[in-house]
Amino acid sequence: MTEVLDYVSDPWTLEFMRRGLIAAVMVSAVAAVIGCFVILKGMAFIGDALPHASFGGVAAAFVLGANLYLGGAIAAVLTALLIGFVSRRALLKYDTAIGILFVGAFAAGILIISRRTNYTPDLFSFVFGNVLGVSWSDVWTTAVVAAVILVLVVLFYKELLFVTYDPSMAAAAGLPVAAVQYGLLALIGVTTVIGLQTVGIVLVVALIVTPAATAQLLTRRLPAMMAAGAAVGVLSSLAGLYVAYYADVSASAAIVLTATAFFFLAFLFAPGRGLLWQRGFSPAGRV
Repeated sequence: MTEVLDYVSDPWTLEFMRRGLIAAVMVSAVAAVIGCFVILKGMAFIGDALPHASFGGVAAAFVLGANLYLGGAIAAVLTALLIGFVSRRALLKYDTAIGILFVGAFAAGILIISRRTNYTPDLFSFVFGNVLGVSWSDVWTTAVVAAVILVLVVLFYKELLFVTYDPSMAAAAGLPVAAVQYGLLALIGVTTVIGLQTVGIVLVVALIVTPAATAQLLTRRLPAMMAAGAAVGVLSSLAGLYVAYYADVSASAAIVLTATAFFFLAFLFAPGRGLLWQRGFSPAGRV
């Protein structure tokens, strides 16, 4: 029994593991909440685009000696708003506008960095993620930004819900659909930025999309979907850090792969929706 308790508690005797867990839990929970809107609006591609677009701002801030988070946030939010503007004004689909703008912003970051010779681990942590390298300053920054995002979601929940499910009816009801959509895009942009230090540009899309997609297989109502997605994100962070600690592998990758494993479990076994459930327990599958 003592050995089991030691196995469970040993990782958390290290301060960097505790900091990493707190940061990962906050990012995972907030990303899942915002990810529910991303999934329901069919905008999963934007979860991949904005982290890459933010690299342009991170690179510019690095060269200027400014705060990397702030640079990434400005680039992500501006790109998100431009995506909304171009898709509405140029009559392009979201995926087309996303493909044009995020590649341009990412290329700008590559161009800026290509002029520098003194690459640093701090900069590359934004690309590949380093959840075990976050400082208490990073944790507090993440906490404040995460709290602001959740407060805004609560305050504008009805508007976000209405516009997400039926923008035409929302416009007919007098809601400022364009403003709400721009606001949602901005929230997605900020959410991607707080995940950069935790899992990096390459993997942050998984925290936005995968827990929310898992939750969609488990429930039909948006509040329950948000709660389930946040729970999947938090459990993925906890289990992923255990895997990283004992297997000596990348913590960011372990968190994402754990979330992916939860998705496939739901894909197979979700009541009423899971593949095996439909084949073995649905009325159509009964003999």
